[in-house]
Amino acid sequence: MKLISWNIQWARGIDGRVDPARIVRDARAMGDFDVLCLQEVGANYPAPGLAGSAGENQFEQFAQLLPGFTPVPIAGVDVIAADGGRRCFGNMVLSRYPVQRVLRHQLPWPVDPNVISMPRTLLEVTLDTPLGPVRVMNTHLEYYSALQRRAQVEAIRRCHEETCGRAAGEMAVDRRGSPYHVFPHATKTILTGDFNFRPEDPMHARLQEPFAGRDGNASQHVPRLVDAWQHLHGNQAHPINVGQYDRDQWPEAFTCDFIFASEDLLPHLRAFEVDGHTQSSDHQPQLLELR
Repeated sequence: MKLISWNIQWARGIDGRVDPARIVRDARAMGDFDVLCLQEVGANYPAPGLAGSAGENQFEQFAQLLPGFTPVPIAGVDVIAADGGRRCFGNMVLSRYPVQRVLRHQLPWPVDPNVISMPRTLLEVTLDTPLGPVRVMNTHLEYYSALQRRAQVEAIRRCHEETCGRAAGEMAVDRRGSPYHVFPHATKTILTGDFNFRPEDPMHARLQEPFAGRDGNASQHVPRLVDAWQHLHGNQAHPINVGQYDRDQWPEAFTCDFIFASEDLLPHLRAFEVDGHTQSSDHQPQLLELR
C-alpha cells in the first residue's frame, strides 16, 4: 500500500502556473500510489483570489485525471461567488481501494480576533485494503492562529478516540441496505496533512500522546498516533517539505507536513520518502509505503 500526501497550493507551481495534470504526473513519478491525499484544492476561485487560477473546479479535474480512483472531496470554505455559484477550498482523498465509509468533520474555529483565518476540516475515509480496513484522515490546520491549531489538534484526537471506541464496541447487526448497516470501524489509522506546526512544536508531541482509559492508564482500545518518519528513522531530522524552492513566500525552508500512523499499523511501515525535486507546488510530496 502506497500513500502520497501533498499540499498542492491549488496546483500552482514555483513558475506560477496552475496545472493539476502536472501534480498527478509528479505524484505518479514518485510511486504507483494507491491513495492520494491532497490539501489546498480549489474550485471557482479565479485570480486574484487564487493566484494563477482560471476558476477551474479542481475537485472535478483530479477525479477525471485519476479514473479508477474514488474521489472524496471536502470543502472547509464553501461560500457564494459573484455569479451566484459556489466557491470551495479544501482537501481531497482519491483511493484505488474501495471506500467503505466517509466522515466529514468540521474542526473547531474558536474566535481569535488578532489574526485572519478560515474554517478547517478533517476528512476521514475507511478503505478496504490488503491490510484490512484502514482509516485515512486528511487535514490542513490553521496557519495564522495557534489558538485554533491547538483546538483542532484536540478535535482530531477526539475523532480518533471515538472511532476506535466504536470499533471496540461495534454491534454486529445485519441491516444491509439501510443507513444502520454496520461497516467496519477501523483502529488502523493514517493521519496526514499540513499541520502548520514544526517537529519541535508541543502540538506535534501532543498528537502522539497516549489515550487514557477509564482507569487513567493507557487505553487498550485506542492505539497511539505515531510520527511515521520518526518511527522509521529515529532522531534523523525530518526532510524539508515546504519552502525549499519558494523564497518569495517562505524566507526559510522547514517541515510542517507529517504522516502519523496508529501503533497497530507500525509493524507494516516500510518506507517514507519525500520528493525533494518537484517544483509543482511550494510544498514537497510525501510517500508512505506499508506492507
